Amino acid sequence: MKKFLAIIAVLFLVLIILIYWSASSTDKKFVTCSIENIEDVEKIDFREHDSVLVAASTLYEGDLIKRLMQGENYRKAWSTPVQVPIAFLDTLKGGLKIKDEGGGMQTQSLELEGENDIKYTLRSVAKDPKKLIPEIAEKLGLENIVVDGISGQHPYAAMLVAELAETAQVLHTHPQVYFIPKQERLGDLNNKYGNRLYLLEYELKSDGNWTNLEDIDEIIDTDNLQELKLQKGSSLSLDNEMLIRTRLFDMLIGDWDRHAKQWGWAIQKKKDRYKAIPIPGDRDNAFFKLTGLVPSIITNKNIEPEIRPFEEDIDHMPGLVYPNDRYFLLKVPKETFIRQAEILQQNMTEEKIREAFMVWPKAIAELDQEEITEKLLARKAKLPEYASSFYQIIQEQGELTEPMKGSEDIDIPEGLLRCFECLENSEN
Repeated sequence: MKKFLAIIAVLFLVLIILIYWSASSTDKKFVTCSIENIEDVEKIDFREHDSVLVAASTLYEGDLIKRLMQGENYRKAWSTPVQVPIAFLDTLKGGLKIKDEGGGMQTQSLELEGENDIKYTLRSVAKDPKKLIPEIAEKLGLENIVVDGISGQHPYAAMLVAELAETAQVLHTHPQVYFIPKQERLGDLNNKYGNRLYLLEYELKSDGNWTNLEDIDEIIDTDNLQELKLQKGSSLSLDNEMLIRTRLFDMLIGDWDRHAKQWGWAIQKKKDRYKAIPIPGDRDNAFFKLTGLVPSIITNKNIEPEIRPFEEDIDHMPGLVYPNDRYFLLKVPKETFIRQAEILQQNMTEEKIREAFMVWPKAIAELDQEEITEKLLARKAKLPEYASSFYQIIQEQGELTEPMKGSEDIDIPEGLLRCFECLENSEN
């Protein structure tokens, strides 16, 4: 018994040593894009060029120990140079004006406004996860475990998702990748935002209609949708079929981060009736891939049920069901879920899936196309099963008892807090 315990102790010690070895590969928490073949970026007049060769970030390069302990993930995609167009805000999309700085827990962004009151967001491809690092990780010197987790995100996922969304016939924000050099329009923001790689996409809240839908009054976020429901009552309905199809599409592409603040709603007005049509945003976690010993422990469904790596099958459906799913879909019959799964299967042919990868630079497609395609096809075959499970979990969890994320500060009656249709039921 003593010998057995000694072996266990030695193995545990070796594990701790390997974890620290892996985590000590760099003390950097953020590295922006790497511009290739240019020695002095400050001396280059980027207006004389139409594109530039850049790698999204070299921060996630690692040796064998790093890959063993923290996974292979999408390290090569992050460090592979690709040719991307150069853009200046004074000419891009007819000229864009900076309205405000934005950003979440790891993304730097600028809110922009273009012609016809159309709103855009410029979102950094490279992520800065300092806000996500828990104090315990800093005390233990293991910050890199969190920082390196970004390597599980694909730097060009949003572009591929948009192409696949066209095939699925669900809305998307039309992301495009650009290199934004330092320029006059950035002004005092040049040092923070200049000479970096970005995704430019439509904003989920816009006075102007950028979708291909007709009769759109405005595009609003989720808390504004709740307030509008309070005003319009039964004259405002939700496009339940499109929301279910979009949520099943999320599951198909492995996008586990779909809380209420990740959605916009196109408000379509016909006569005296209004319909809210869902628009998903922020596709950072589509195709999320974490391998390696440490991430496998962290993403165990009993430890962190919401973070689900993109594999050929969904291993824990309850982790993918958000409060907003229950809020909007609780009253929808099971048949609607199954039907939308079947429609998605029909739309997402293997030929169309493979064609979608043409949106990626060739070097990136060569790295990840086959693996992602195999997983997409495997998940596609199981969509009706996912739809049934999705419906069942929503029914089991029932109505909400507290506000959704982003709606904590709005004043709504108890009925509208519980579910989107509950206000009408409580009035009857």
